[in-house]
Amino acid sequence: MDHIVSELILYGDMPQDAVLMQLSDICRHLREHTASKDELVMRVYKQVKRLLIIATDYGFDKNLWHNYLTFLLITNENPFSITCEKVGAGDGSVNHFARNDFRAFQELFAYDFTWIERELGTDCFSRLSDYRAIAKPELMYNKNVSEKVQALSAQLEAAGDDTDAFFDCVTEFYRRYGVGMFGLNKAFRIAPAPSGVAFRPINNMDKVMLDDLIGYEIQKKKLVDNTRAFVEGRRANNVLLFGDSGTGKSTSVKAIVNEFYEQGLRMIEIYKHQFQDLSNVIAQIKNRNYRFIIYMDDLSFEEFEVEYKFLKAVIEGGVETRPENVLIYATSNRRHLIKETWNDRDDVEISQGMHRSDTMEEKLSLVNRFGVTINYSKPGQKEYFRIVSGLARRAGIAMDDEALHAEANKWELSHGGISGRTAQQFVDYLLGQEA
Repeated sequence: MDHIVSELILYGDMPQDAVLMQLSDICRHLREHTASKDELVMRVYKQVKRLLIIATDYGFDKNLWHNYLTFLLITNENPFSITCEKVGAGDGSVNHFARNDFRAFQELFAYDFTWIERELGTDCFSRLSDYRAIAKPELMYNKNVSEKVQALSAQLEAAGDDTDAFFDCVTEFYRRYGVGMFGLNKAFRIAPAPSGVAFRPINNMDKVMLDDLIGYEIQKKKLVDNTRAFVEGRRANNVLLFGDSGTGKSTSVKAIVNEFYEQGLRMIEIYKHQFQDLSNVIAQIKNRNYRFIIYMDDLSFEEFEVEYKFLKAVIEGGVETRPENVLIYATSNRRHLIKETWNDRDDVEISQGMHRSDTMEEKLSLVNRFGVTINYSKPGQKEYFRIVSGLARRAGIAMDDEALHAEANKWELSHGGISGRTAQQFVDYLLGQEA
């Protein structure tokens, strides 16, 4: 195995503590008799345990060795894989080096561990190649990644020693989904890192779709039209969704990411205290072949907070323009985002209806940076009942409308008033009682 790994060019820059690199080193020591068998057995067991941990995290099954190699292929960001993401393989000299690496991976796929098991007196690799995973609830692993890895793994197994077929399978995956964490995941948060910021995948994002949000058809259409233009490479605007709480603003943004994920849309959720990192975030994503929505939930500022200045500079007006593959979507319960005081209005000229206060102009200008503003207001009682009925029927609740509406009315009176969120909570309550 060590001589195969040493042939990797584009895909050979993985850390020395990677499972593949460690197994390669174990093979070299075993072949050259430069380490005791007891030591090598312990090292093998350690790497097998790591493979089992990866398999548990991602819900891998059947041939864990093939799943692991496939996972390496679709998470390794190198000049070839990044070039192929979302556009596929073109004609270029780099393809020669990629085919060389893929031939090496084909050898690894077909690698016979029998000699290692015989030398060390273990059968663990045979177990890994015919593994039966214990069924787990979805929330325990990243099902989205698991399905992709196992599907591609099966295709690469079928390719056998046909390097062209292997090449086509991998590059088609890159074209369809991309590479690395951006290729496998829909949404991310950021965390501090020595280099600035690091992206952390949100593994189990709500699978809600726009059709699941009952009502608000005009609002949803405005959001879809803007987002479709964005993912298709046409001009699009930053979006502010504002209005009453519980009306589906955040749900709409999550749904729009689910709707356009296949077309290369990704979401990065950023909190107010992280606005100072916005420039670093954009610097890391501006050259990737995805469309990114930087999402800010429940955005608002008190009068003493100045983080909005970072946001204004990034949206428009900074020295470096915002790249065309980045938009900002924000939700807020406030129309004007920044709390105003009467002191801000002291020098407003009433007769002309104009704001002369520099402070007030600065605060209002943030909203004007969002080209599309969408108002989500609380539904009336008739619309509330329609939402309750729709959610109840979708959930399989057989209560007749008259009784359902009567109970829904009692519920909202003691649970925060009329809203889509209240309707969903009421239906969840009914489902819990049935169970």
